[in-house]
Amino acid sequence: MKTSIATVSISGDLREKLAAIASAGFDGVEIFENDFLAFDGSPAEVGRMVRDHGLEITLFQPFRDFEGMPELQRMRIFDRVERKFDLMQELGTDLMLVCSNVSPIALGGIDRAADDFRELGERAARRELRVGYEALAWGRHINDHRDAWEIVRRVDHPNIGLILDSFHTLARKIDVDTIRSIPGDRIFIVQLADAPQIDMDLLYWSRHFRNMPGEGDLPVTAFMQAVAATGYDGPLSLEIFNDQFRGGSPRSIAVDGRRSLVYLMDRVARSEPGIQVSVPDMPDRIAVEGVEFVEFAANETEAADLAGILDTIGFVPAARHRTKDVTLYRQQDINIVINMEKEGFAHSSYLLHGASAYAIGLRVEDAAATVARARALGAESFEQRRGPGELAIPAIRGVGGGVIYFIDGTSELARVWDVEFEPTGHLEETEGLFRIDHVAQTMNYEEMLTWLLFYTAIFRTRKLAMVDVVDPAGLIRSQVIESENDGLRLTLNGAGNRRTLAGHFIAENFGSSIQHLAFACHDIFATAARLRAHGFQPLRISRNYYDDLEARFGLDPDFADRLRAHNILYDRDGKGEYFQLYGPTFGEGFFFEIVERRGGYTGYGAPNAPFRIAAQKRELPPRGMPKR
Repeated sequence: MKTSIATVSISGDLREKLAAIASAGFDGVEIFENDFLAFDGSPAEVGRMVRDHGLEITLFQPFRDFEGMPELQRMRIFDRVERKFDLMQELGTDLMLVCSNVSPIALGGIDRAADDFRELGERAARRELRVGYEALAWGRHINDHRDAWEIVRRVDHPNIGLILDSFHTLARKIDVDTIRSIPGDRIFIVQLADAPQIDMDLLYWSRHFRNMPGEGDLPVTAFMQAVAATGYDGPLSLEIFNDQFRGGSPRSIAVDGRRSLVYLMDRVARSEPGIQVSVPDMPDRIAVEGVEFVEFAANETEAADLAGILDTIGFVPAARHRTKDVTLYRQQDINIVINMEKEGFAHSSYLLHGASAYAIGLRVEDAAATVARARALGAESFEQRRGPGELAIPAIRGVGGGVIYFIDGTSELARVWDVEFEPTGHLEETEGLFRIDHVAQTMNYEEMLTWLLFYTAIFRTRKLAMVDVVDPAGLIRSQVIESENDGLRLTLNGAGNRRTLAGHFIAENFGSSIQHLAFACHDIFATAARLRAHGFQPLRISRNYYDDLEARFGLDPDFADRLRAHNILYDRDGKGEYFQLYGPTFGEGFFFEIVERRGGYTGYGAPNAPFRIAAQKRELPPRGMPKR
């Protein structure tokens, strides 16, 4: 599989773009003309820069408004073509993209267009160059790859071929199976992009909202299955127009891009085994059975504060590490680890972010296979020095810089708590919490697609529709990722500004992290009563919320009073009910949540978020005051 990306897809000047593209592991690059024109260097210098990075120029683009022009304009266009051919030869590339004409003076007609391309093919052949024709979704006369292919077929010239772009086909909802009848050797390059499903003008949608395959809603896999069926074995190139990407880190976006291509072709290979697809060898997407533990880094004072909160919700210090200053707090199947070491990665994380949940452990079927797949998709494996008797737990670095550990039941890893920890003798007196329902990770909104692609490419998960959560200071975009058996539920919350609670959390912790953990219980009212006896202080919810809740859902007054008495938030849908109880805020916005799901409720209580956030903001200490 030869991978490529258009320079327009990432930010920076041409030097920065090429460095990022090469570092991410791409084989080639499309030179977008504006990037070349803005660069203060000759075509030959650009060509050398590309080759010095170990890349090849897969395509020079775009050449606009070519076919079907009136005679006077046609003569001028061929003069312009020759100048572009000069440029291509100096750059050291043999392929140029011609996109379908959008000019209002363009004349229609398949035969007229074919005549123009036949002459173009002859001119290209004299230079040993090639030209690919792409149907823009908003082209004046040609806006469908089937019509573009018919022109190329009629031209019947070896130097004229077809360029397929997934966005242009999928945005117009053209049947992708029509691609299967096109000979693979007549396709000169394939450009790939995904996009969220938005009903808007095609040109505006294309120019501002494209994203990497797997990050949007378009059936890019089906498109690539059809392309693979043609026998095409040329470059797979990303052409992404996205306002966020233009302002993001070029290296991060480039890494996402290559990961998206590897993930896409892995899916194609597995969905159509009979098709020959060149893709890195890796295990299939990994099923997650559950969250084994969440680990915090803290100093002695903050660890004591955190332990105090855990005590009020029924956790006991069940074990201590045999050689490190690490304590395990447990309640049924929930394991919370507090690490107070003065060296190692946890300490480094603490110095950078303060007290935070810096690591998570996932239960998977095969830990080694999980790391193998993650590495094939560009993730960085993680290791640190082990002490005597400590296990080598497979791990990778997460997107935000934290660590994800993997525990499986087929090796000694399953005995990590017995091998590395010494029981304290504390008896577990459960307060009704039995598992981690979901983990909420907060990041800047611009990073959300990176996190989404990371999790969905490695793990056997599905994404739910994005939801807008209203904070009094702005919107939070929330995206849920779930495994098939609900062993892993993640809510990704993207903050747009630092005045929101999520934005404050990121700013004060110097980066993205886990912001809250939700624990599941079987009976929210019984649990709330027991926790109160334990000294638990629930987040205080406005009385106005309950008055409205009672009227909105037609609740029995006694039932509404029970909710109000315990500060429990409530939601329901056509399948079931959802109850939420929040604890006090820790540090700069971290918190614990206790939930109960009844019936078939599958949501996360999004309608309650504005009222929860308002209550939490009331409890945050004023700037400059000591933290709780």
